[in-house]
Amino acid sequence: MASVNMADVKRLREITAAGMMDCKKALEEAEGDFDRAIELLRLKGAKDVGKREARTASNGLVALKQDGDSAAALLELNCETDFVAKGERFQELAGQVVAHVLETRPADVPSLLESSFDGQTVKEHLDSANAALGEKIEIRRFAVLEGGYIGAYMHKTDPALPPTVGVLVQLDKANPEVAKDIAQHAAAMAPQYLKADAVPVDVIEKERKLFEEMTREEGKPEAAIEKIVDGRLKGWYKDFTLVEQAFVKDNKKSVGKYAEENGVQIQAFVRFKVGQA
Repeated sequence: MASVNMADVKRLREITAAGMMDCKKALEEAEGDFDRAIELLRLKGAKDVGKREARTASNGLVALKQDGDSAAALLELNCETDFVAKGERFQELAGQVVAHVLETRPADVPSLLESSFDGQTVKEHLDSANAALGEKIEIRRFAVLEGGYIGAYMHKTDPALPPTVGVLVQLDKANPEVAKDIAQHAAAMAPQYLKADAVPVDVIEKERKLFEEMTREEGKPEAAIEKIVDGRLKGWYKDFTLVEQAFVKDNKKSVGKYAEENGVQIQAFVRFKVGQA
C-alpha cells in the first residue's frame, strides 16, 4: 500500500470535506490517485449513510431566496460540523433547495423531500451530499412569505462561516429601511410571536398558571392575584412578541410604534437560528 504525505491528505480533505483518516486511507488504497481516492470516499460515504441517521446535525446554515420585493423563502439546512457548513458543496445544495422551496411552495418538510428538481428528489440530493461529505445532512425547516413588501436580514455569527441567523419581515407596503431595521431587531432580540393575539392559547394558559403560582408563593392577597397576573402577562408579551418589544435602536418605543410612526404595519415575520427552536 502506497504511503502518502499530510499535504496530499489535506488537499483531498479540502476537495471532499471527508475526515482526515478517511482521506488518508483512501489515498493509500488508491496509491496516490486523487480521482480514484475521491471515488473511494464517495463509495464509503454511500455505505455509511444509514449509519448516520442517529447522529446529530446541529450545525449548518440558514439560506435565503427572494423573488423581487414581495416573496422570499428561508431554509435551515443542517450538518454535523462547521467544516462542512462552510464548504462550497453544502452551500450550493442549500441554495438549490431554498430556490426550489420558493418556486414550488411545498406544504411541509416531508412534501419537500418527495419533490424533485434536476431529475432527483430533494431526499436523493441530500443523500448524495451525505455520501460525498461524510456527514448527516438534513432539512430542519423552511418558510415562505408572500405579499406586501418582504425585507430580509442574514447574520453571520462567525465571518468564516455562512449565515446562521435569517429573518424575513413582511410589511403592508414598501419601506426597505424600516423592514431592515425590524429584521435586524428580530435577529438580535429573538421574538417568538408577532403580537399578543398570535400567541397560542395553550402557551398563554401555561404562562398564566405559572404567574399565578409565583404570585401566591409571594404571599399576595387572593383578591389582587388576578390583576397582578394580568400585569405580569403584559410584561411577558413585551419580552416575547415582536410588536411589543422595546425597539433596539430606541428603547423608549416599541417595534410596533416604530412601524406605525413610519406608516407601515408588520404583517408577519420569520426568524431562524441554526440549532434553536
